[in-house]
Amino acid sequence: MASFIDPLIAFVSAHAGLAYLTLFLAALLEAVPVVGSVVPGSTIILALSALVPGGELQLEWVLAAAIAGAILGDGSAFWIGHRAQREILSAWPMTNYPGVVAQSEAFFRRWGTLAVFFARFVPPIRAFVPITAGALDMPPPRFYAVNIPAILLWAAAHVLPGVLAITALHKYGGIPHHTGIGKHYWMLSVLAGALIFALGVWIFRRRHGGGVIEPAAVRKDP
Repeated sequence: MASFIDPLIAFVSAHAGLAYLTLFLAALLEAVPVVGSVVPGSTIILALSALVPGGELQLEWVLAAAIAGAILGDGSAFWIGHRAQREILSAWPMTNYPGVVAQSEAFFRRWGTLAVFFARFVPPIRAFVPITAGALDMPPPRFYAVNIPAILLWAAAHVLPGVLAITALHKYGGIPHHTGIGKHYWMLSVLAGALIFALGVWIFRRRHGGGVIEPAAVRKDP
């Protein structure tokens, strides 16, 4: 992973426009079924957020790029499912991931509308619940009413830990700001975000009895 991220960060740190485009694409592709299970979108977003304290990137535009990509990705998946209905869940390439599809459907049927919110923070079903919600005929206004607030919180949870971690390093660690980013800075950013994410998942599972359930426990009505 480091062999891929290091040159990417080094390159986009010198090209702000490409950095924002990379953030947008990372968030978008992470929301695409199947593709989102392969693309390290969260890692890229966390890593690029470490460029904010040094001034290479602007916080508001980093957040805007991540939010826009996630909204477009989730929204596109939802509308594909909404138009194709249940047939999409048994079509290629979804048939290559029957376990995740079953978990996503079970998760949606158990939590209903709230599944769209919770799934944003639970890989790998994050990339499958929007299309499942559409396939199971969830009304679009209800989907967006939950999906957009979830994305806003998700973006903040991915971007701000890296920004705060690197800012603290500069302020309290005696390391001056500089143009460019140290090869280990993005790792610190990812670690900070991963710790916060892990804490959030642990709290969710403690409060909701383990999170994702097996299809056998599915309720009939979302």
